[in-house]
Amino acid sequence: MKRGGSLDLANACLLFLCTSMYLGTGWSLVLFTFPIAPQLTVDNYYLQFVPQVQAATRFFTWMTAVMLLSAGVLAWRERKTALRWYPLGVLVAVVVATLLTRIYIFPYNDEMAAGITSPERLTEVLGAWMRMNRIRVGLWTVQWLLTLGYFVHRVLRAEQPVGERWRLGLSVPSRREAHA
Repeated sequence: MKRGGSLDLANACLLFLCTSMYLGTGWSLVLFTFPIAPQLTVDNYYLQFVPQVQAATRFFTWMTAVMLLSAGVLAWRERKTALRWYPLGVLVAVVVATLLTRIYIFPYNDEMAAGITSPERLTEVLGAWMRMNRIRVGLWTVQWLLTLGYFVHRVLRAEQPVGERWRLGLSVPSRREAHA
């Protein structure tokens, strides 16, 4: 298969879709859900929180696997170009976000799903959960920016004659890449 063909583009678009879904979900948490945290009580937090988090966990578990595969394939297909650094960065950020989620966030999810009866404990758990999620949203933002960077780099490189690429700081493709 020719590098940079339709399947490679479809794969890069799939990765961009996945990083966009994480970006949107994360920033909607920060902008719309976190501000109501002070209004949550032991009587109302469960319905506002647990079903949504459980549904998101089921969906994003599969999507994360797709992202790991997609970023790995894209990095492999771009392994001889400067573009490889974008999917490799996404891959690292996905792994770090996944570890953060599994090690730090899931225990809070489990505790809230089990039922918190102490207002003090709810405040403590929600605060820690939001802090960890702000870090994760940062990682999701990095994933999205790296995927966007991949496309911007491809467009800029495609629009510039080979001689202009050095002047603009864009990598010159190898002889093999120029003929792919």
